Formats: sequence, C-alpha cells, structure tokens
Amino acid sequence: MIHPKYIRYGKQILPFGIIWLLFAFIYTLLEYGLLGELEAYPTTGNPYNFRQSFFFTLLFSFFIGLFQGMIEISWMRKQFENSTLGMKILLKSTIYLLLGIATIVVMTIINNLLFNSDVTPINDLKLFISVFAFWSIVIFVTVISGIAVFFSEISEYFGDGIFYNFFFGKYHQPVQEKRIFMFLDMKSSTTIAEEIGHVNYFDLIKEYYADMTDPIVETFGEVYQYVGDEIVVSWSAKKGLYKNNCIVCFDKIATIFEARKAHYLDLYGVVPEFKAGLHIGEVTSGEIGIVKRDIIYTGDVLNTTARIQGKCNEFDAKVLISEELLNELSKTEDFNFAKIGKLLLRGKKEMVQLYKADF
Repeated sequence: MIHPKYIRYGKQILPFGIIWLLFAFIYTLLEYGLLGELEAYPTTGNPYNFRQSFFFTLLFSFFIGLFQGMIEISWMRKQFENSTLGMKILLKSTIYLLLGIATIVVMTIINNLLFNSDVTPINDLKLFISVFAFWSIVIFVTVISGIAVFFSEISEYFGDGIFYNFFFGKYHQPVQEKRIFMFLDMKSSTTIAEEIGHVNYFDLIKEYYADMTDPIVETFGEVYQYVGDEIVVSWSAKKGLYKNNCIVCFDKIATIFEARKAHYLDLYGVVPEFKAGLHIGEVTSGEIGIVKRDIIYTGDVLNTTARIQGKCNEFDAKVLISEELLNELSKTEDFNFAKIGKLLLRGKKEMVQLYKADF
C-alpha cells in the first residue's frame, strides 16, 4: 500500500493539474471560436491548427499545473505559513505571474520548434511578446494560478478530507457508517496555562497540534475537531483497523513528544502529556448549518468515547479503549491491554468493558 503521506500529497497536487486542464480546455475552445477556420494566428502569422493546439495546450497545461502543485505543497506553503490568507494569495500569485511568463515563453519556443520550423524561434518570440495576445495569455495564466492557490488554501483551511466531502457531496444526505474515534486530551492543561501564561500556552497548543499532524496523516486519521486542548481524531472502520492504525497513531504521537521533550522544556518549561480514549461504533454523518456549514457525526459512540477518555485519570492510564474496539483489532505483541472491569459510564444504561493499553 502507498504510504498515507504520499497519498495526501497526491490529493493536494492533483487539483492543480485538473484546474489548469479545465481552463486550458476553455481557452482552446474560445480560441477556436475566435479563429474559426483560419490557418494562421492574425497577430504573429504562425500556423494555426485546432487539433494540434488543443492536445498540445491541454497536455502541457496539465503538467504545468502538477508542477505548480508540487512547488506549492513542497515549498511555497512553508514560506508563507505565517501570512494571512489574502497576503498568501497576493504574494503567491505574483510569484506565479513571473513563472507564468517564463512558462509562456518556453511554450512558444517549443511550439515553434515542433510545428513552425520556417521561422526563427527567438525572433518569433520577440514578435509575440510585443503584441497584446501575449499579455492576455499572461493574465489568463495568472488568473488560473491564483484560482489554483485559492482552491489549495481553502482546502487546507477546511482540511483535505472535509473539503472534498463538501465538494463531492458525500454527506449532503445523512450517511450511516461505522467509525473509530479517539478523544485525546492534554493532562493538567489549566495548571500549565496558569504557569506559563495564556499567550505562551496558545503557542504551546499550536505546536502541540502541529507535532501530532504527521502521525495522524500517516495512520489515515482525520481531525474531526479541536476543542481547546483536546483533539478528536476519527477513522473509517476499515482504515482505523488496518494495521491497528488507531492505536499506532497514539504510539507515534507519544514517540514524537518523547523525542522533542528537550525542545518543549527549553521553550515552555514543560513537556505536554496526554491521555486518550478510543471506541468504535455506528454514527450518522451529514452536513448541517445555514450561516456556517459543517460535517458532523452523531451517535452514542462519541459520548461513550468522551466518557472513556474521562476515566483515564481515575485509572492512571495513558490510553483506555472499549472491548468492542479491542475485539476488532489485529492481535499483536506490540501492544498489551489489561482488563479493568465493567464500568457504568455516566449517561450510559449498559456496562462498558474497558481495557488499559500498556505501551
């Protein structure tokens, strides 16, 4: 199976190629509508062939879009991660404008070499740059780049999975599905906030969540909610049970914080510790809201998971999981689970068997 991180990168990069492809398709049709049966471009005199123009423009545009996506995801995002959304779009669009001009120049030269050997590519390029047709294409390419960046930024703000679910309407009508939830909460968060101050505490929380990102992505998890110092992670049953991803996720998070212990001590004077509760069950998933739309999960599994997580302090446990989830996990020697006993959780009519995970 392809590593989840690369799957995520692919999902983030592919829309750039698709956006460029769609706009290139529109452009070639508009061009054909304006030029019709002409055999040459009026401004430059270069030969015009609709079929050649159509396939060359679409193919080249698709790969240019993928190239922009790779630049955006692998480098550009990090450079502007602390900028506002508006500033990101403005600065990135300016950069892509310059790249766009370079792209058009390259496309023009290649096109002339392939389909118009009767003229000198450089002289033809100079002629092309001197007419408005060139700058209209520059504007068109800049708009495409800006739309692609805007799409990417909005997708990042929503979260990749959430945005695509909205876009394709997966939860436009309520859906019944089986999911795993992990409620992960920072220990003694109130005390920590009082000790280091609320501004430093906010910075700690921001970095705290950032360090959890890779483990969540690598185990196919989805961030459902941030609630103060608590994060709710969700998996479809298939992805969460695959190689015990839901438990492995917590283990990976714990490993990262152990490795970054000195960093947190130096910067904040404290190392965040956390506890988690995990459970599996049926939920109803769907879109709600008028002024602000969201995708939510409803079902007893969420309340039960929250109650399980709330028992961690009582049993001095880092992780507590339900028997329902434990029975569906693959048996492995990597993790051991100790039976705690049947507990009546607040708000529950039936007893829930809990297990304490030993890492």
